[in-house]
Amino acid sequence: MNKSYQFAKSYTFDDVALVPQFNNVPSRTEPSLGSWLTKERKIGIPIVCANMDTTISKELAEVLLKNGSIPIFHRFTESMSAQEEWVDHFQNRTFISCGIGKDKIDGVRDLLDRGATGVCIDVAHGHSDQMFRFIEALKKTHPDKEIIAGNVCTAMAYHDLVNAGADSVKVGIGPGAACTTRVTTGFGVPQFSAIYECAKVAEKLRVPLIADGGIRSSKDVVLALAAGASSVMVGKLFALTAESAAEKRKTEYGTEAKYRGQASKDFQTDFYGGLKEKTVAEGVDFWAPISGPAQELIDGLLGGIRSGLTYGGARSIKELQRKAEFVEVTAAYLQESQPRPGVS
Repeated sequence: MNKSYQFAKSYTFDDVALVPQFNNVPSRTEPSLGSWLTKERKIGIPIVCANMDTTISKELAEVLLKNGSIPIFHRFTESMSAQEEWVDHFQNRTFISCGIGKDKIDGVRDLLDRGATGVCIDVAHGHSDQMFRFIEALKKTHPDKEIIAGNVCTAMAYHDLVNAGADSVKVGIGPGAACTTRVTTGFGVPQFSAIYECAKVAEKLRVPLIADGGIRSSKDVVLALAAGASSVMVGKLFALTAESAAEKRKTEYGTEAKYRGQASKDFQTDFYGGLKEKTVAEGVDFWAPISGPAQELIDGLLGGIRSGLTYGGARSIKELQRKAEFVEVTAAYLQESQPRPGVS
């Protein structure tokens, strides 16, 4: 090959840190945590639960609503009746999800008519002509319903989905705890850089982006928001709460939950009877200990965000983004940042 390449650096959440700014915020309780889920919808907290079959449940949805978030029901149900029941239960307070098959659109329209606030068009690689056509077709019949579209990981893909009519875009390909897309295909962009680059365009187009994947703690949430995300989608952490939809089992050490990617062999076998011909799994499943109630998780994440806002000298997420100053760090920074009991 005669091609020559110039490689730009891209960063994960562990490759960067925020530089503390002058702070005139007297209390960590003062900053506002309100943000935008879509260009039409404000939410009270910048956290949403991943629309996966082992995360979102009615019990968890109620906790999210109480805290100012909004539930997004997953698309992996055996019949429309499950989605209809969900929409009926959460009238005008929930999003539904769908793929981009031609046979899906009539069912989505019925659910929107039934009372769903909007729809998350949810595919692994959302930068496609088929996705554009699906968004455009839905907007023709339901122009007032909100559309979240994804997933993408480049500024061009974000721009193209907004041009097609998306009211919000999910950013993240491959960073999820149960995702193996990157090691299977070689494709994907480190999540911090994906958010940061898409946010440059989002600032001009004023359509929110949702950072989806790679969140392990409040540190990652703060970095994602500071990089330009309007909200953060959390999967594994919610799946390991007591209220999640994940299968649970008792062990001698306590209760465990089963978390899985929707492209895992475990899920594909349950839902489709096995992997489709000429395809390979791009996800895994695993059991992990229950962390506790969902409210405890949310309180911990929000507490970290509030602290982060004060270190950033910010009273709002927008101000955090405006003042954010990042530095590149090495693995030694992570080691230095950890507690080291008993080490002199």
